[in-house]
Amino acid sequence: MKTYRERLADAQLRLRLASAGAVLIEGPKWCGKSTTALQLAGSVLEMQNPATRANNQLLAKTDASLLLTGAVPRLIDEWQLAPTLWDAVRYEVDRRGEVGQFILTGSAVPADRSEVAHSGAGRFSRLLMHPMTLVESGESNGSVSLSGLFSGAPLPQVENPLGLRDLARTICRGGWPQAVVNLQGDAALRVARDYVDLVVSEDVSRVDNVSRHPERARSLLRAYTRGLGAHLNRQTLRRDIEAYEDTSLSDDTVEAYLNALRRIFVIEEVATWNPNLRSKTAIRTSPTRYFSDPSIGAAALALSPDDLLNDLETMGLLFENLAVRDLRVYAEALGGCVYHYRDRNGLECDAIVRLPNGKYGLIEVKLSGAGIDDGAKSLNALENALAESTRQRLAFKMVLVGVFPQPFYRPGDNLHVVPIGTLGA
Repeated sequence: MKTYRERLADAQLRLRLASAGAVLIEGPKWCGKSTTALQLAGSVLEMQNPATRANNQLLAKTDASLLLTGAVPRLIDEWQLAPTLWDAVRYEVDRRGEVGQFILTGSAVPADRSEVAHSGAGRFSRLLMHPMTLVESGESNGSVSLSGLFSGAPLPQVENPLGLRDLARTICRGGWPQAVVNLQGDAALRVARDYVDLVVSEDVSRVDNVSRHPERARSLLRAYTRGLGAHLNRQTLRRDIEAYEDTSLSDDTVEAYLNALRRIFVIEEVATWNPNLRSKTAIRTSPTRYFSDPSIGAAALALSPDDLLNDLETMGLLFENLAVRDLRVYAEALGGCVYHYRDRNGLECDAIVRLPNGKYGLIEVKLSGAGIDDGAKSLNALENALAESTRQRLAFKMVLVGVFPQPFYRPGDNLHVVPIGTLGA
């Protein structure tokens, strides 16, 4: 029997089941949605089961209530295969008038939204899952908690367990539970490549039933990787594809592929933070672009851990993706969100974690300790640019670094330096 490794989403799922009639768990395929849901489910409806799929889809259109009978919370896995289930669940939640009735999981937004009549507001709570963070995979000791940074807790004196080679391997393997928990060596590294192969050959077309060319999809993933953390638009991606790839795509085609990748949670966007500066500085509003897991980018470029060690610039891009993935999960565990900042004067901040109470932390991401001073310079400049009313809510400034011996605090500029192998929620 497989051993379940606890996820940070577990507590979020329990909370949502206690407050809403139904919970929708979304996220990329293979990230662990169904396994997490099964820990709390009283009964299960598997919409992907080949033996019952056709009959279940027919029932969903004729009398969906027959599919909703079972011990609660009833798990409906891959509900988007029968979109009429959404309104049926909403109606049943209203009829029963109780919380914790259903869990729906989905690795794609439904291709046809016309069969969904209601948003589900007031009945559904949404939970976005990611692949495993380093603290969930056991590669971070989690000694420095994000919540502790917000509360002003002193940094512990602990060693960073991750070296550069460890990070390279972790980036290429990713946080896919199958690779983390059940596989070793090259087999674990193969999971991300299989995932990308499936995305470009099937999922990018299946999501909305539009045929798309696998090699064009792969070319776009490679271009996206080269621009990680940037404000990529379709024109920038098209120019990159024309410069590096033996193909060309129109702007509209690039946008169509991007939309398909968003709908299957392969790519993600980090929204821009607007701190309401008193100055007239214009804030760039376009989001920054990442993958849901850094291994997608490594697999798209067919990079091994040794390849990353020989190309630290690319490794730095993928490490930033890994850092943002983990920060998003840790922030969501605290009820917070992750943003990015960039203004027209070139002042940037890689990540801003903001909590519902208005407190926020400014974070720069650097692969090694050699980037600490540059990161601190950017953080100090942004702090100085903030209006007095906003600065009062600043909880911490942090350089999140890949390779460094241990966390430390620099009192001169109130800076926390935290290796990612010591960070947790």
